[in-house]
Amino acid sequence: MVTLAEVAQHAGVSASTVSYVLSGKRSISASTKERVELSIQTLGYHPNAGARALASSRSNIIALMVPLRTDMYVPVMMEIAIAVATAARTHGYDVLLLTGEEGPAGVRRIAGSSLADAVILMDVELHDERLPILRESDRAAVLIGLPADTTGLTCVDLDFEATGALCVQHLTDLGHREIALIGEAPAVYERHTGFAERTVDGVRARAAETGVTVLHRPCEGGYAAMARTLARIFDERPGTTGFIVQNEAAVEPLLNLLQQQGRAVPEDVSVVAVCPEQVAVQASVRLTSVAIPAQEMGRRAVEQVMATLTGRITGEVELLAPELTVRESTGPAPSA
Repeated sequence: MVTLAEVAQHAGVSASTVSYVLSGKRSISASTKERVELSIQTLGYHPNAGARALASSRSNIIALMVPLRTDMYVPVMMEIAIAVATAARTHGYDVLLLTGEEGPAGVRRIAGSSLADAVILMDVELHDERLPILRESDRAAVLIGLPADTTGLTCVDLDFEATGALCVQHLTDLGHREIALIGEAPAVYERHTGFAERTVDGVRARAAETGVTVLHRPCEGGYAAMARTLARIFDERPGTTGFIVQNEAAVEPLLNLLQQQGRAVPEDVSVVAVCPEQVAVQASVRLTSVAIPAQEMGRRAVEQVMATLTGRITGEVELLAPELTVRESTGPAPSA
């Protein structure tokens, strides 16, 4: 195992200089710092985590609270988590995973200990019970999601209100006047999960502006649940020609059911999805969609953690602008 003394010898500096480069406790010239970092990389030196924590009063660990719920699309959650872990490593940090089920108790455990220097929360609800603990703590924290009140909080998220509005606008521009939003499972709305609620708000606001009719129906996902939801939609609004889907598990069942009913996509009905790019392009009809920028959200959350730890930002809300990609699932509304 390479020692700090060997790094110092290789770089032609003192051991204390290497220590200062690692801890950041003293200002080191750019050229010396670069030489030390090159030696560290060349020799493959890895500081002892315990010694590093004692020297810097930091653990160099980020706690990430990941939701493990059956009503959430787990691949997106995992993609965000992997992006967080990958980005954290570039800053010399490791990631401690907590489950969302730990809730306020898990946040309190991190906030009241030296287990982690910062915490990143996912699956943020509009009135999240974890937030008062974060506000009372001096622990650096970033939310991947947006609560109703962002005062004093640092957040990153896709702009889901703008996403909903963009989907409605696309269908409206194609002449669709009756639109149905097939949403997440009912439990997601019962928890007032931020991304789902904000999408509905954006859909309804743009529908009101453009004068189109919108029907929102949650759906458990899967074939049987989608069949019930679709039947209900056409019973209530038989003239529906535009669908917005924010439920990955409902995408393929919806397309199959429309085909079975003799409704061609996009000649008879158009479908827009809010989903990962992979889901959209691998569907039986390539879907017009707004992609979930999971990797970018994870990476930016880590960048916000680093900026918070160094005092460069606090209480900043960063919303990623949605981008709609047109594919084969949307077209002009059928003539009456």
